Amino acid sequence: MNIHILACGGAVMHNIAIALHRLGHTVSGSDDEIFEPALSRLKANGICPEAFGWFPEKISKELDFIILGMHARADNPELMKARELGITIYSFPEYVYRHAENKTRVVIGGSHGKTTTTAMVMHVLKSMGRDFDYLVGSQLEGFDTMVRFSDAPLMVIEGDEYLTSTLDPVPKFLKYKPQIALITGIAWDHINVFPTFENYIDQFRLFIESIDPKGSLIYYSGDEVLSALARKAEVQQIAYNTPHYHIRNNQVVVSKGERHNLQIFGEHNLQNAEGACQVCKALGISEDDFYAALASFKGTAKRLEKVHESGNLLIFRDFAHSPSKLKASVDAVRKQFPKHLMMAVFELHTFSSLNKDFLPHYQHCMDPSDLSIVFYNPHVFALKKMQVIDKEDIKKYFGKSVQAVGDRETLIAKILDFKSNVSGQPRVLLLMSSGNFDNAVLW
Repeated sequence: MNIHILACGGAVMHNIAIALHRLGHTVSGSDDEIFEPALSRLKANGICPEAFGWFPEKISKELDFIILGMHARADNPELMKARELGITIYSFPEYVYRHAENKTRVVIGGSHGKTTTTAMVMHVLKSMGRDFDYLVGSQLEGFDTMVRFSDAPLMVIEGDEYLTSTLDPVPKFLKYKPQIALITGIAWDHINVFPTFENYIDQFRLFIESIDPKGSLIYYSGDEVLSALARKAEVQQIAYNTPHYHIRNNQVVVSKGERHNLQIFGEHNLQNAEGACQVCKALGISEDDFYAALASFKGTAKRLEKVHESGNLLIFRDFAHSPSKLKASVDAVRKQFPKHLMMAVFELHTFSSLNKDFLPHYQHCMDPSDLSIVFYNPHVFALKKMQVIDKEDIKKYFGKSVQAVGDRETLIAKILDFKSNVSGQPRVLLLMSSGNFDNAVLW
């Protein structure tokens, strides 16, 4: 088939392009900018656009269909040409469903933890020799792409609640119609799209209603909002919570009939593990087999990922950006390393976190850390056409002990000072951002 990927530079979109190319399809694409690693990966597969930009001449009736990314707007010249010619256009979730329509579909959603939970399921399935397709929102160790398309009987999908495309502005996870669905929890996010918590909750209600009538809903019972939704579901319900565990020599040990030493830590990660375990049980894998396989799971990129260890210093980076994610990550590091001097650094980067009205939701999220910094880059506010938040507002809403830093040089200096501490006390640095700290080198 001849397939055009419109906005091919995105994290998932370029992986879809590579997956389709490897199936033998003729794949073309366009985007106005493509950054690394997508640029090199598209080039390596011979499917990188010759020039950045939108070129209506690429669109002809010779195309079998177009896959449309969220980055492309309604007035995109290529999209407008495709609609004039009557070419079939799929958002990427629509295409994923089309590919997996006759497979068992596992969809993992939730405001937080869905990438890690999806990665755990994938890791265990691979360890058990199971054949499956997948779509996940991060590059994982042991998998060379974030998307796989094949004739496997099963597909594991990370289900995002963000919108599908400019032509169909509904959450992606409403397109997949799973037989097995998992929801990790609900905590308000994406306020630019879902302006009230009630509106945000409603998307998860719709997701539950989209589950196959003979399917099942697996959910975290510690979330009261989610539990209330789940109890109204007309499908089989399977609740889970934190598994029994203890920490020995800075390592988590889970007891499930047998004891299993894990490389992950933090109650939130352990809840993700138990949710993944319930998914795998639904696919015929026992609890002990699941946790035995999970023992070799090292985590996912930017999810409590250890990026440096030397002497008495540990450094972790994390994708945390919403209040619930921030609190879970800070709590996890504090509990795992109770005797370490801890510094937590958080960058305001998402639309929600850059919005002054949303800041009260971050109250006390960083309290467990000994030293806390909130970094903000005025250039990011300018790019998103938002008013810069005042330092005093950051201190007011995060807590007065938090330091607000608005320039890269000061941030680097404070972190260097922490790293060079000569007291001999072990130290742990937690860097949290969905951005890049203004390209600062911090470890």
